[in-house]
Amino acid sequence: MEFTIKQSVLKEELGYIQGVVERKSTIPVLSNILIESLGEGSIRIVGTDLDVTIRCDAEADIKTSGAICIQARKLFDIVRTMDGGDVHFKKEDNDWVRMKSGRANFRLAGVNREQYPEIPIFKSAPLKLSAEVFNYFIQNTAFAITNEQSRFTLSGAKFMLADGVARMVTTDGHRLAFVERAIEAAGDDKMDALIPKKALLELVKITRGFDGGIQFGEDQNHIYFEAEGRLLITRKLTGNFPNYEMVMPKDNDKKVVDLDGIDLTDEIAIFIASKIKSNVRELEGSLVRLVAIASLRGVPITKMLAQDALKNIIDSERPEGLTMERIARQVASHYKLTVDEMKSKSNSRAISFPRQIAMYLCKRLTKHSFPEIGREFGGKHHTTVMHSVDKIETLTKEDRNFHKTVSDFIDNLCN
Repeated sequence: MEFTIKQSVLKEELGYIQGVVERKSTIPVLSNILIESLGEGSIRIVGTDLDVTIRCDAEADIKTSGAICIQARKLFDIVRTMDGGDVHFKKEDNDWVRMKSGRANFRLAGVNREQYPEIPIFKSAPLKLSAEVFNYFIQNTAFAITNEQSRFTLSGAKFMLADGVARMVTTDGHRLAFVERAIEAAGDDKMDALIPKKALLELVKITRGFDGGIQFGEDQNHIYFEAEGRLLITRKLTGNFPNYEMVMPKDNDKKVVDLDGIDLTDEIAIFIASKIKSNVRELEGSLVRLVAIASLRGVPITKMLAQDALKNIIDSERPEGLTMERIARQVASHYKLTVDEMKSKSNSRAISFPRQIAMYLCKRLTKHSFPEIGREFGGKHHTTVMHSVDKIETLTKEDRNFHKTVSDFIDNLCN
């Protein structure tokens, strides 16, 4: 096989697939991706862990058709450091692959195509739901999915579609999240399936910034999601989901109350309510403080502002057992880095910026001192840690998207 592809295109598609490729697996071939030719003008890239599969199609100039199977992480690390332009691939004897871009040349070991597992055959995706609705459902329910492997049926979300209403329910046995929304349904569209958490999170990634509709369907064992030429296939979870309707209040008349005409979003209201559980007066006092701070600063009420306003309460409820190592793993995973890379001496922005975020989170969510945090992250001086904390603090106030990223880190680490 021999083909040429734009570096920017290859980098984008490989970025989507990284999340499902296993770095450490009992089946070594699963750390590889499969690249196959499609006609003369495109290639198909496939990554899988046998439970979740992502398939991406991309434009390429095919000189010789065929297939290559190559180590995913190593390829992505090489491609993302390139300056752009075209990347040329040529398969050699014994499944080796020669890769060239500009003056850079690489020779990478591959594996035989026959060793790569067959992915489920994509049958059809007759149902359709907007990406905005799917992302809203996932973002508001994923937090309640259990991480306990022994509770198999609770390790995903129950998704239901019937009678023009879409619903998603999750629970970890302590919390329950339920979201529903009326949709425009065509005919007798119905679905009732358990979707694994990993598949949901990968679906959010491949549809980020996509405003169109996601087509989806199912067979006996799999669910298929298709968007922008990308296909996500996931195994269904089996088993009986708990009867959530038994514990949901039927005549709940409690509503989020506006304070002096100030509207709080559901996200902020839920956050405040989850942090203040003692009494109504403390809740009211915290709301007054939040509104006052927003008014004095002349800024809208955001979740990050609420976290600052309730800092004393939150600090007293720092999650027990949260370590700097766990924070480093979470941030490194988000930015497609290893923990060792993030703790290295490198000062490239691709590494130093995630490191600064991790330092900020360590200071905010743990009781470690600046020097202790510096030692954890490659022996950095305590003044470097102080600068990092100040920098991230400033960015969260100036950049709403970044504010959301940091806020999501805090939620994931605290829950």
